[in-house]
Amino acid sequence: MASNFSELSGIKQWLAVIAGGAVLTGALYFTVFKSQSEKNTAAQHALEDKIRENNELESYRPKLKQMEQQLAELKQQLEIEQRIVPDEKEVDDFMTMMDAEAAKAQIELRRYKALDVKSQQYYSEVPFQIDVDGRYYDVLGFFDRVSKLERIVNISNLLVASTKNANGAKVKKTYQYAPSESVVASFTATTYFSHDQPSAAAPGAKPGTPKAK
Repeated sequence: MASNFSELSGIKQWLAVIAGGAVLTGALYFTVFKSQSEKNTAAQHALEDKIRENNELESYRPKLKQMEQQLAELKQQLEIEQRIVPDEKEVDDFMTMMDAEAAKAQIELRRYKALDVKSQQYYSEVPFQIDVDGRYYDVLGFFDRVSKLERIVNISNLLVASTKNANGAKVKKTYQYAPSESVVASFTATTYFSHDQPSAAAPGAKPGTPKAK
């Protein structure tokens, strides 16, 4: 029996080389090539998934501008609604606003008192009892200004009387009225504030109650 490769005949040497190459190729396939092939296949699938996802998203590109416009309109609508029915924490700002409208109308806002709050599911009704006085047409102008405010303000229980008979308007106190003033008025101004959940405050609570004048 031949003891080494050099002693084999030419044909046997070639057969041995071929067999060795086959064994080496098989070993490389299972240790290197197959692993790399599986990685390549996985990468190809990932690429195909990404291309498919991009193609699906691409179909929304023509709608992007329209969607951005809709979002802008919704944001603007939300801002308007927040001015009409602001957050509950802005209760104090309501009387500041009423004071400002009274000053513009050149009348005196003498007194205001927060009444019992009525809590609904998503909003609260907050009424204020208010006394004003001034010239007749100026008082009318004040109510006209209030009616044109962005936020909702309902006027109810309105009583008007002359300054000489102030008790007829059921105002809580009479004052040294100016000679040009002709009427006094008392009324209830009800505004609304939004909240996410029903208020947990006790009945009769007055959030943000301002100091009475």
